[in-house]
Amino acid sequence: QVQLVESGGGLVQAGGSLRLSCVASGRTFSLYTVGWFRQAPGKEREFVGDIDWSGRTDYSDSVKGRFTISRDNAKNTVFLQMSSLKPEDTAVYSCAAGVTNQSYRYWGQGTQVTVSS
Repeated sequence: QVQLVESGGGLVQAGGSLRLSCVASGRTFSLYTVGWFRQAPGKEREFVGDIDWSGRTDYSDSVKGRFTISRDNAKNTVFLQMSSLKPEDTAVYSCAAGVTNQSYRYWGQGTQVTVSS
């Protein structure tokens, strides 16, 4: 069983930066792929990016070049560094973990990110 807890959300002005953290319980966390997703009010959940066990990352086109995902397996933590934020980045951001990026089994509760114009 893996439990995920996100933190780091908040209110930021357009052009600013935030770093989200996803802290996991469980000794096998380093073997999991961890994805970040977001959901804005009235919209479907959207893939943001992910990082696999080897550190390979993938990003959606909407955040590529602005967001960076990294992981610190010693601390069971995955980070989402967000830069050059735009109002359209406003959403609840959640992390998820699974054996592959096609099988996310564990989800966090999410953290709110609000970008003001």
